[in-house]
Amino acid sequence: MASGPNSNVTPAQAKICVYCGSSPGKNPIYLKAAQELGKLMAENNIALVYGGGTVGLMGEVAKTIVSIAGPDAVHGIIPEALVKWERDSTYSDTKDSNGYHVPEEQIYGRTTVVKDMHTRKLMMAREVIEGGPGSGFIALPGGYGTMEELLETATWNQLGIHNKGVCVLNINGFYSGLTEWIKTAVDEGFVQEGNAHILVSATDAEGALKALREYKVSDARYGLDWGSE
Repeated sequence: MASGPNSNVTPAQAKICVYCGSSPGKNPIYLKAAQELGKLMAENNIALVYGGGTVGLMGEVAKTIVSIAGPDAVHGIIPEALVKWERDSTYSDTKDSNGYHVPEEQIYGRTTVVKDMHTRKLMMAREVIEGGPGSGFIALPGGYGTMEELLETATWNQLGIHNKGVCVLNINGFYSGLTEWIKTAVDEGFVQEGNAHILVSATDAEGALKALREYKVSDARYGLDWGSE
């Protein structure tokens, strides 16, 4: 149904998938950035979709949002194999309907346990794709898993699987090497110049949210038909 000036249709809530480390990192600036992102998301009524862990930066973003906006504002999605790794003591006494140990909902929000990584990533992407204006993907600092998820999401944008913004929160220059690599890939002919800004960058949480709100889809993306993918 189309909305107009007199429409009563309420726009869908914005949803942001945050990729980040299950470690806090060695520099306190990273935890502070996670807290600030969570605070701004909650204050702007933006829901979080994330990897479902309670430790490191991922746990910090989740519990910050829940402390302000309540548990309905957060949905963690975690593969069964990772439940015992990306967790702290809040998993010990709480089980879902399938008997999986999950974190306390009043601290970390709702958790869904899935069978594998592919299901996790698909569910996270679908929630963002169905979100309202300002929805997208943000990467805080992290390790191999964070980088893999970030680049896959950027690739999905390039391939036309989704049209949501993808932004790195370049705290303390953490992602400067990646942004330089993208420039090199463009210069050497491996990434089309028009696709150079599929992955955008911000240096603070406010800038990251703004980047997603103002995100422009590249005209150079591949116009592929993925059906119901």
